[in-house]
Amino acid sequence: MDVPPRWLDPEQKAAWDSFIRMQEKLIGRLSRRVQADSGMSAADHTVLVNLTERGDGRMRFLDLAKLVEWEKSRMSHQVTRMAKRGLVVREECPDDGRGAFIVATPAGYKAIEEASPQHVEHVRRLFIDALTPNQLSTLGRISKRILDHMEKQPD
Repeated sequence: MDVPPRWLDPEQKAAWDSFIRMQEKLIGRLSRRVQADSGMSAADHTVLVNLTERGDGRMRFLDLAKLVEWEKSRMSHQVTRMAKRGLVVREECPDDGRGAFIVATPAGYKAIEEASPQHVEHVRRLFIDALTPNQLSTLGRISKRILDHMEKQPD
């Protein structure tokens, strides 16, 4: 026996549609700004932020792909493009012949350090400044709750 779909009611649909539109518009604007300000793509920025926020600027390839929710092939193409520009290098993993580390180079660190002040100003202007401190705190708790819930769900 087929289970009928659990359609969203009007309030649920409005909340979902607003969330998706806000997220798409915010990411689109931030992506265009990082490209215009630094010449980096949003994907370059995502990879470099995640690498450089760690003390040694390195992550296992698959861990990085999982962290940013990208398929292996997308991460592989992105790393190849970034390596050609000298922003990252791929290093073999000594204890796993099939594994690799992605490592931010000095040029990668310099690129993200130069892009970050402008990027954070755009984040502040487009996102942080739109909310009161209480609203920001509430959004943070809601976001964490959804992330925790998703971790318990099958992919």
